[in-house]
Amino acid sequence: VVTSDVLREARILILHMGRDFSFDDCGRAFTCLPVEEPGAPAEALVCNLDSLLGTMTHRLCVGSPPGVWVCSTDMLLTVPSAPEIDWDGFQGVRVIAVPGSQAYARNHGVYLADEQGLVRDIIYKGTEAQIQQCAGPDGTVPLVCGVVFFSSDAAEQLLATHVVPPLDACTYMGLDSGAPPIQLSLFFDIVLCMAGGMTEEDFVKGGGDAIVRSARSVLWTALRAFPLSMACIPDASYDYMTTSASDHICSLTLLPGSASHFHFCKTAHSHVDQPWLLEDGSSVTNCLLEGAVRLAAGSVIQHCHLQGPLEIGPGCLLSGLAAGSSPALQGCPLRDVVLQGHHVRLHDLPCRVFTLTGRLDDWQSPADEATYLNVPWAEFFHWTGIREGDLWDAEMPRRSRCLLNARLFPVLHACQALGLEDVLWLLAPVAVAGERLVRWRAAWRMSWQELLPCLDKAAELGARRALFFLQGQHKVRRVLLGRQDSSLLPLARSAVHEGYHEAVLGTLDEVASTAGDAGIAARALACIADVLGCMARGEGGLRSGPAANREWASAFGRLERGDIAGGVRELAAERQKWMSRPALLVRAARHYEGAEQILVRQAVMSSCQFVTVGQAELPPLGHWVQVVCPARLDLSGGWSDTPPITYEHGGAVVDVAVLVDGCRPIGARVRRISEPELRLVSLGGTPQSEAAVELVCRELEHLQDYCQPHAPGALLKAAFICTQVVQFPSQKPLRAQLMESFGGGFEVHIWSKLPHGSGLGTSSILAGAVMASLYRAAGKAASTESLIHAVLHLEQRLTTGGGWQDQVGGLVPGIKIGRSKAQLPLRVEVEKIPVPDGFTQTLNDHLLLVYTGKTRLARNLLQDVVRNWYARLPSAVQNADALVSNAEECAQALRQGNLPLIGKCLDRYWQQKKCMAPGCEPLAVGCMMDALRPYVYGQCLAGAGGGGFLYVLTKGPRQKEALQQILTKTEGLGNFSIHSIEVDTGGFSVEVAGCDPK
Repeated sequence: VVTSDVLREARILILHMGRDFSFDDCGRAFTCLPVEEPGAPAEALVCNLDSLLGTMTHRLCVGSPPGVWVCSTDMLLTVPSAPEIDWDGFQGVRVIAVPGSQAYARNHGVYLADEQGLVRDIIYKGTEAQIQQCAGPDGTVPLVCGVVFFSSDAAEQLLATHVVPPLDACTYMGLDSGAPPIQLSLFFDIVLCMAGGMTEEDFVKGGGDAIVRSARSVLWTALRAFPLSMACIPDASYDYMTTSASDHICSLTLLPGSASHFHFCKTAHSHVDQPWLLEDGSSVTNCLLEGAVRLAAGSVIQHCHLQGPLEIGPGCLLSGLAAGSSPALQGCPLRDVVLQGHHVRLHDLPCRVFTLTGRLDDWQSPADEATYLNVPWAEFFHWTGIREGDLWDAEMPRRSRCLLNARLFPVLHACQALGLEDVLWLLAPVAVAGERLVRWRAAWRMSWQELLPCLDKAAELGARRALFFLQGQHKVRRVLLGRQDSSLLPLARSAVHEGYHEAVLGTLDEVASTAGDAGIAARALACIADVLGCMARGEGGLRSGPAANREWASAFGRLERGDIAGGVRELAAERQKWMSRPALLVRAARHYEGAEQILVRQAVMSSCQFVTVGQAELPPLGHWVQVVCPARLDLSGGWSDTPPITYEHGGAVVDVAVLVDGCRPIGARVRRISEPELRLVSLGGTPQSEAAVELVCRELEHLQDYCQPHAPGALLKAAFICTQVVQFPSQKPLRAQLMESFGGGFEVHIWSKLPHGSGLGTSSILAGAVMASLYRAAGKAASTESLIHAVLHLEQRLTTGGGWQDQVGGLVPGIKIGRSKAQLPLRVEVEKIPVPDGFTQTLNDHLLLVYTGKTRLARNLLQDVVRNWYARLPSAVQNADALVSNAEECAQALRQGNLPLIGKCLDRYWQQKKCMAPGCEPLAVGCMMDALRPYVYGQCLAGAGGGGFLYVLTKGPRQKEALQQILTKTEGLGNFSIHSIEVDTGGFSVEVAGCDPK
């Protein structure tokens, strides 16, 4: 039951549709605007309705009390910023006005208001004197713009009238009771009765016939008591969508700075092969323009699929033309015409009809005074041979004959298929007119007035949608092959919602298998994973996770062997079996990410060409080669060294090699032994500890699990293979290989004082230490640069992924910045950062390391980061830019020895890490950082975050005890510990010792 309570707290917006529109078959509300919405979660055409809904929601309705807003959709309305409308003590009804020129007001409505903003009168198409009366101090007048707000009380009174005769006849209630319908105007019947300057007599008398007078009398009684106020929005602009083609073309090519989240685009949601042929001041929306399509300034194309060569002159509006129309257009110069293809339904027969009019024609002027195709009718009859009798019945009075009811447009022909050429000939010279005229006369033709009720809006919207996804598929190709930083995720979401996902998946398969480039193919596979993820619609479990199901192994094998096209085909075939429900879709998405990782690894492994190994003396049997390394602190730029970001965007990281509690915490030693076997020993925290894990490998099979990071000894096994001390796979057994090359086997010990997940780069630095000692023990020598790239290669073989900053930090002494360019093969270049005299000691005095007592649990941080990068989420792209520029700024701060500025870079870096991998700040760590904030210039969790070590740059020197006290007092921290760190300017060393490891 509709009671008054319904409206008490309701916030209602009514958008009313308005009448038919000659330039868009779906009406003014669904006229597409030449704008895009970059921040939208799903990609879609923006029509006037979207724009108005955005303007109402985010601008005009902000702060309003409960009630009913009414907004017309027959105008373009722009409100750049939320206006400060004062709603204090508001009662009654409020109209929204927009400032306009007095000249514009002559064809429109304006409000006459007093100083308090109360409306006295509404003047429609007034005289100059009447309009002048409404002007403000700056000469503009408040235009009626189709937006009204009714407070709950006023809305309730208005609603009550819908059961009172004769007003019931405005609703279906009355119609269904058999009353003749009456038509009322929102402004001149409902709103006007509340205007202060109106008297009851004038208002009711102005109603025309008796029924409307009686309706006005009811409205007067119901609403007169409510005050009618006006809010004029100073920076807004308003443009009524008229029936003039010139106005419409203008409004689509010269859109004012539209609402903030929409961006004007010369080519909105369109694929254009040769964009340089579109002049500035033209506009293309939802189109596919193939080949050479020239478009002059002041012309608009919407919803067309055209094939060049085509030349479209100024002043044209083309819409709804499919690819088949292009041949007819190719020889036809267009200028100042409106050419439209329509979907029409005649009873049950669907057909296409084309209409052609001139930009300057008026629909309703009598034919004797009007033009058709911008020339007087008489001239048109003369050049085409068409007669008045062809267009209008003899009975029709001359004054009533106009373009609107002229039967110009062929719909059906008894024996021939009609096409665009059947209206285009009307533009052509007399040469072709003869046969065309005969065919035109023989066709059954309709006027625009007769066509309007037959327009098939559902078919029109369907065609627009199909074209949108067709140009969307071209966009996918363009973005991937052009390596553009646009996100395809919004398009994937739309495709899934609209049922076009198969088409998009097909395009992605095609790009991946034909690009001939592992980097592009990897991103295409990541996009397929995103489409599958969207199809699961948020169900089916976590996107990150394992990807080694047997069913996918054969496709993965092809990718591993470098057969990208075959691998992509096989993935697509396997995918078909995983589409039936969310849990399967998400697992398929994980395997696509697994496949993409294979290609990323191959791209990164190209960096092994920067590993050069020389010859050195083979140390004696049983003599240890020992390497100890510092840990590393990343001061800025981490994540930008992660593949694929590092070679698609480019990376820069500032790292420092550090001693922890006065010593180098990471080490390895290798010696040759007489037995032809590999003894792999993982010690505890120091070279003197007892063995924690011991493995002996005597066969090549024992090395097989080197690429499973969690297998025992995987890192060491991978090191033997990557340094090529052992050939794997090989026909030659392990023992034979070792005896031939080295006359025996190897024993390796590794250790690290740092806890697992410390964030100080342990595993990569350990890999560097092992490889350095292994090379030396095998009689080879490798430079530091070679080691950096060798570790990168090893970590790809080990399948942990990972970037290059850890080994740069631990293997290159002191303070430095590593950089990689946005290209393959991936090459890391390291520049030492010179600091002022004595500044290294200053850093040692101000840097402290706090162990947070938390270990990082997030195994999937890396997967999430890579996924966001491949989706080119705007936040991920901006963050990658910011990481690199912050690293360069940090390097500059270090060169200057400026502690506060370095601290700023650290704080900014921590914000960037949190943006890259949300969830890397556990609550206890947040508490710790809050407690320390007053005492430090800056602080950051080391590495990817999530736990491990926090490093702080303190304002005072040597603050270890002070911080200890502060943290002891802070609640909820758990078992933390504070450690001193100092810059290690010596770097790692390779020592060949005697037989005694002690």
